[in-house]
Amino acid sequence: MQASSKPQEDYKLKDTHPQLGERWPHGGLRGGGGWISSDRVTSTYDLVEQMHYLYVRVVKAKDLPTDPLTGGCDPYIEVKLGNYRGKTKHFEQKTNPEWNQVFAFSKDKIQSSVLEVYVREKDMVSRDDYLGKVVFDMHEVPTRVPPDSPLAPQWYRLEDRRGDTKVKGEVMLAVWMGTQADEAFPEAWHSDAATVHGEGVFNIRSKVYVSPKLWYLRVNVIEAQDVESQDKSQLPQVFVKAQVGNQVLKTKTCPTRTTSPFWNEDLIFVAAEPFEEMLAMTVENKMSSSKDEVMGRLSLPLHIFERRMDHRAVHSQWFNLERFGFGALEGDKRNELKFSSRVHLRVCLEGAYHVLDESTMYISDQRPTARQLWKQPIGILEVGILSAQGLLPMKTKDGRGTTDAYCVAKYGQKWVRTRTILETSTPKWNEQYTWEVYDPCTVITIGVFDNCHLGGNDKPGGGGGGGGKDSRIGKVRIRLSTLETDRIYTHAYPLLVLHPSGVKKMGELQLAVRFTCLSLANMIYLYGHPLLPKMHYLHPFTVNQLDSLRYQAMNIVAVRLGRAEPPLRKEVVEYMLDVDSHMWSMRRSKANFFRIVSLFSGLISMSRWLGEVCNWKNPITSVLVHVLFLILICYPELILPTIFLYMFLIGIWNFRFRPRHPPHMDTKLSWAEAVHPDELDEEFDTFPTSKPQDVVRMRYDRLRSVAGRIQTVVGDMATQGERFQALLSWRDPRATSLYIVFCLIAAVVLYVTPFKMLALAAGLFWLRHPRFRSKMPSVPSNFFRRLPARSDSML
Repeated sequence: MQASSKPQEDYKLKDTHPQLGERWPHGGLRGGGGWISSDRVTSTYDLVEQMHYLYVRVVKAKDLPTDPLTGGCDPYIEVKLGNYRGKTKHFEQKTNPEWNQVFAFSKDKIQSSVLEVYVREKDMVSRDDYLGKVVFDMHEVPTRVPPDSPLAPQWYRLEDRRGDTKVKGEVMLAVWMGTQADEAFPEAWHSDAATVHGEGVFNIRSKVYVSPKLWYLRVNVIEAQDVESQDKSQLPQVFVKAQVGNQVLKTKTCPTRTTSPFWNEDLIFVAAEPFEEMLAMTVENKMSSSKDEVMGRLSLPLHIFERRMDHRAVHSQWFNLERFGFGALEGDKRNELKFSSRVHLRVCLEGAYHVLDESTMYISDQRPTARQLWKQPIGILEVGILSAQGLLPMKTKDGRGTTDAYCVAKYGQKWVRTRTILETSTPKWNEQYTWEVYDPCTVITIGVFDNCHLGGNDKPGGGGGGGGKDSRIGKVRIRLSTLETDRIYTHAYPLLVLHPSGVKKMGELQLAVRFTCLSLANMIYLYGHPLLPKMHYLHPFTVNQLDSLRYQAMNIVAVRLGRAEPPLRKEVVEYMLDVDSHMWSMRRSKANFFRIVSLFSGLISMSRWLGEVCNWKNPITSVLVHVLFLILICYPELILPTIFLYMFLIGIWNFRFRPRHPPHMDTKLSWAEAVHPDELDEEFDTFPTSKPQDVVRMRYDRLRSVAGRIQTVVGDMATQGERFQALLSWRDPRATSLYIVFCLIAAVVLYVTPFKMLALAAGLFWLRHPRFRSKMPSVPSNFFRRLPARSDSML
């Protein structure tokens, strides 16, 4: 039993006690279950542990000696601290170079009491020439703490190798001790990443990204006039095809053959600012099932369209079509035309919708596109990404497993990426980020990835670790509505990933989270407010439209963020946005089925308890229920107050057992531990499938079996409903006659008998003792089951 329960314990959330804010200036006071800052303005890093760094800012140099042979100088600077060396880029033929570069050395790994700054000349043939150096005693380095102003750099004369005499040349430097709160930290060269060179340096830095501003583009294709086909023998059967980037949509084909077709059909696209694509439209003739003829085309920039902020109608416009094909090249004949084909459109950019680019189950933002429709924020979310523990090796380097981990957090339009910590299974980031919160019923997603792009200019498929995709290590979701305000949550979240071989724990991610409420009244108001902007309810999209638009929006976000520097790669964005959450999975289907079963477990337990009361399993309970029933019959005005008072007392009682930590990934709820290997293999299959024919046939048969059971249940539900309809439909004339006679008698009895007496008689009959019960079905049940259904009319 101990061996089987140990993995389950590893999948649980763990309390941690990091040293948050203790050594920070104005750090805060212990209280309320965590660190509550005494002055929130002065301490913006109170959710992470303090990390000390030695910073060296190399600004520029002047009057450097020249080479007597070439008459020039190709200088660069090397900063040396113990075994760590950092180099600036070198300049050609420049005696007064400017670098303005910062080097950061972790204090925990400093092994020397002396900092040496060398100025050297690049030599392509032999060893680099020594020009001079500056030496700093580590004990004399000053300490700087934000919000102090940056330390002013100073000029230092260069010394010879022994340090006895000064030589020609000076270098401007600033050296200080600081923390990760220093503004120079994000862009600095780090000693922890000394093995990364070239463009790979940009791929390991921490960055903040903003999702592109997304709009829904509504193209209402109304009609066209004077469209002509090259085939003059018959009138055209016309449809319109519209394209924005990679999105292609078509109207229905006009049912009648005419030169002036009418559609009045909406086509919805997703567009992102800045608008780079054009709206390209073609009017085409359906000549056959496999052949379409283009009769005219139109290309319009998106910025010309009106931006709609509500449900009011926008003005429609006529646009002339360009001729397409052979006729378009005959310039003289085109000039002779008295008219041209044209199309009637009503196009607008919808600013009152929220463009969904993530699953509605884990939505992090519900604001409309137009900024002028945004409300004031109701809170602040602060997340300290502290560290990770026990990360599994993700790749092999020099014959040993290693991991180069970084984190990505996404909430609203803001994405953050921590720096990459190289070659360790226990990385420490200690980076803190802040988001404005506009709705508490939202989710922040934090993912951990392995950086496979440290080789700089590596091509895909090449060596050096730059050819593959960034591997997913795991992710954490935290719903803000489950957090208490002004409390700091410090937990280690298990990083669970589903592999074809089963669920696997990839490590643990340690976070510190605080949700601060700015306006309690606005937050309470939001709980009665619609989840999405009102246009989603006034003019809703269909389910198929929403799925398609969400997929297009995710592609646009992935492409735009992939063009940043450093790029947030497509595989990372897709994993964070759950791009494959809509794909079929037998495991997810089982998990959702058992979620439904668990919902009805309370009703099932209540029905069992009532059954025990009716069967007098516990006579005292049955007597008390009879007494309560008689009281409610005598005083019916107490029924609703009793129900609500009962729910109030249940809520007060459950307060003692409320969750003390945010929910996390649940392997049992996800049905990830008991899943069959073949079902997992099916879940990881491509779409369309890439499996052998016999495997696909087996899975198809299994799916038919499951669908057959669902079909039977749906058929039974339809049968019961049709039996209710048959009560008055005269399909069974005898049954309907009996029922309407019963209804007449019941109407007379209910009219002349007081309602309390009827309720008392019905309740006592239902609660009667088992010796007055029969094991045979009741008369109403027998009558109902004999009613006809339409199942006998099905083929």
